Amino acid sequence: MNEAEKAYLAGIVDGEGTVTLVKNHKNETPTPSVSIANNSLKLLEWVKVKVGGVIVSKKKYKLHHHDSYAWSVRQDRAIRLLGDIKKYLIIKRPQAELITRRYKTVTHRAGKYTSEMLNKKMLLVAEIRKLNQR
Repeated sequence: MNEAEKAYLAGIVDGEGTVTLVKNHKNETPTPSVSIANNSLKLLEWVKVKVGGVIVSKKKYKLHHHDSYAWSVRQDRAIRLLGDIKKYLIIKRPQAELITRRYKTVTHRAGKYTSEMLNKKMLLVAEIRKLNQR
């Protein structure tokens, strides 16, 4: 992506997105995730071309609601994306800074954690969740 595209994507993430740590499976520790929910499939397809990831349709709860979609990227791809756009983020910059700076230092590659390592990772999860509270 060029710098204009990075800035544009950062604006979309700030306004319509989520930067957090989520579990992929019940027994795993949370991993980085960047997602955007939007009614414009064209916008999310552009994001997917630029970054990768997946797009899913969201369930319509009422007939008069518009079609809605969610794009997401996780793990290393999410970390790389945050590194690319964090200088342009305003609202979600603290989450991006924490994830890009600390996630790899508290994550064991093989997934086997000592209690001290797991404690450090869960503290990071708590910090991110606190930043994401309204």
